[in-house]
Amino acid sequence: MTAPVFVVDGAVPGDRTYVLDGAEGRHAVSVKRLRAGEALVLTDGRGEWSEGVVAAAEGKDRLVVEAGPVRSEPVERPRITVVQALPKGDRGELAVETMTETGVDAIVPWAASRCITQWRGERGAKALGKWRATAREAGKQSRRVRFPEVAEAASTKEVAALLADADLAVVLHEDRDTPSTALAAAELPADGEIVLVVGPEGGVSPEELAVFAQAGADPYRLGRSVLRTSTAGTAAVALLLGRTGRWS
Repeated sequence: MTAPVFVVDGAVPGDRTYVLDGAEGRHAVSVKRLRAGEALVLTDGRGEWSEGVVAAAEGKDRLVVEAGPVRSEPVERPRITVVQALPKGDRGELAVETMTETGVDAIVPWAASRCITQWRGERGAKALGKWRATAREAGKQSRRVRFPEVAEAASTKEVAALLADADLAVVLHEDRDTPSTALAAAELPADGEIVLVVGPEGGVSPEELAVFAQAGADPYRLGRSVLRTSTAGTAAVALLLGRTGRWS
């Protein structure tokens, strides 16, 4: 097993004694039950991290750690951003969780015209908070030290702007009447940014496809079967990570 990951507030401690307390300390002591001599990783979730060894556990929520030198994990290339149409219920958190575990770099919630779920006001802020918390917890669980960024919900116009700036702009689309290329056969950039749009259960509308096409995005398909919106992004990210060599 690799060492468990815990998030610190502020700068990552290096070459010193550090006390992990609060919610993270409680999880380390009372849930993980870490004890003296065991290894762990401290990170800010933005690529800075240090390996540490537990010196002592105090009470139910304090872990004394001897932290090693601070290290920095570079941003991997090409960077992969998934624009995720809002699924129903808790399937949005499922999508965020599995994409994070797989290795996505950024997630942009998108209120597509055919989305049943819409984020407005306090409800939208709460839903975004859940997505961000899910990314953080899934990042820790999968032993990442650079967690994916979860952006504010984007409009179709804002998504088009992201696609226009991408080195590869992809819209996953399963319509048999719309010519598309297999994502497994797409020419991938060695650097830069890949932006991939995952539509809602009802599919990307013709109007949205037209807007995205003007931004330089082409329709692509994953395979013969049609995946749900909450799983398509994970499958696509896995395919891209394998083909770009990031999983090598």
